[in-house]
Amino acid sequence: MNANAKKNHYENVSLMITHYNRSKSLERLLEHFDQLDSSFKEVIVSDDGSKPEHLSYLQTLKEKYAFTLVTTPKNKGLGNNINKGQDAVKTEYTLYVQEDFLPLKSFDTHFKNGLELIEENKEFDIVRFYSYLNYPNLKPFKYGFSEMIFDPWSTNIDKIPMYSDHPHLRRSNILQKFGRYPEMKNPEKTEYDMMLSFLQKKGRGLFFANYKDVFDQGNSNAEPSTMNRKFWRFSNNFFINKGLYMYRLLKFNYSYYFKKFN
Repeated sequence: MNANAKKNHYENVSLMITHYNRSKSLERLLEHFDQLDSSFKEVIVSDDGSKPEHLSYLQTLKEKYAFTLVTTPKNKGLGNNINKGQDAVKTEYTLYVQEDFLPLKSFDTHFKNGLELIEENKEFDIVRFYSYLNYPNLKPFKYGFSEMIFDPWSTNIDKIPMYSDHPHLRRSNILQKFGRYPEMKNPEKTEYDMMLSFLQKKGRGLFFANYKDVFDQGNSNAEPSTMNRKFWRFSNNFFINKGLYMYRLLKFNYSYYFKKFN
């Protein structure tokens, strides 16, 4: 079916997907959008130097789903992968999704509302649709969305991820406004630095209250997450947690006030 003929077509939005060695996960993501009868002006798949078997399967998927594939001869990290994918976008808005997520049945209802809000309210830079936790300071806005309010004096470290790499709609000028993603760093550091740049440059965004209703994370046993997180981040030890909390808070305050990002 022609993309423009689909029931839910977003002419001024590009779907930008980052991919690394999980071609079956990418296929599931694209299949879900097809099943929802959703389409975009363009689909960009940015690959970070995947293994030959995955690159070969990407070519098969490209023939079926007609996306633009942006590749690199070797793995250069998440920052480079996002940068080159975003560089290929030609529309005013970008829906950024990593390949292991899946849109749910209510996607189009909430996405249309989020798109309407960012189109009508130029002060917002992003609209977030997924999270591991609620943002701590929210001001109700419309359609179940709230504006994220950053309080630099708050001791709640959950204030830091006003920006997140989880699925979100954003203006395609994000690299011009907040700087390019740092390259040749681990994924957590890449995301953290962009969070700091977003906060320092006074970025503004909306957060969807029912953030588990739009996307689901679809990791499988065959293609598990490629993100390796430090074990102590998830410790149940009281003293480790308290020490980690203080470390993260001090690190953030030092970085926010005394370092420049992008």
